[in-house]
Amino acid sequence: MRYLLAAALVMAVGTTSASAARKTPYWASLNASQVMMRTGPGRNFPADWLYKRKGLPVKVVKTYAIAHSQWRRIQDPDGTEGWVQANLLSDQRMGLVVGDVRPLRDKPDAAAPVVWKAEPGVVGKIGKCTGGWCDLNVGGRAGFIEVSHLFGVTTDEKLP
Repeated sequence: MRYLLAAALVMAVGTTSASAARKTPYWASLNASQVMMRTGPGRNFPADWLYKRKGLPVKVVKTYAIAHSQWRRIQDPDGTEGWVQANLLSDQRMGLVVGDVRPLRDKPDAAAPVVWKAEPGVVGKIGKCTGGWCDLNVGGRAGFIEVSHLFGVTTDEKLP
């Protein structure tokens, strides 16, 4: 009996990881081409949404771990919340262009020349963010976009 208790304790302690202990909320992105959102933290809960967009940014609002199963409660760009397996999320910072067609500029300055424009729903990798601007790279095309035009980063956030 003593060995079973010790094994259970080791199993419970073994589930603690840096990501499990991470303070919520934080940003992540989907790292699979298909991700099921469930009504609760487990495969026994019904799936109520299927995402088919790898790289979609999401906000992690809660974490849950039991035995070897890690789950994250996420919020998508539309505000829908539900549970996904933690291994289906990436720490890669991605941004989703929101609102109207948005200009991307060659410098983080509203007066800088526009290098290209992005339609709402375009997803790209977020680079450096500072002073209300982020570097956004979409398939090799990069430029600076105002933070207020992105889902995937907070207004006052600085990224290296």
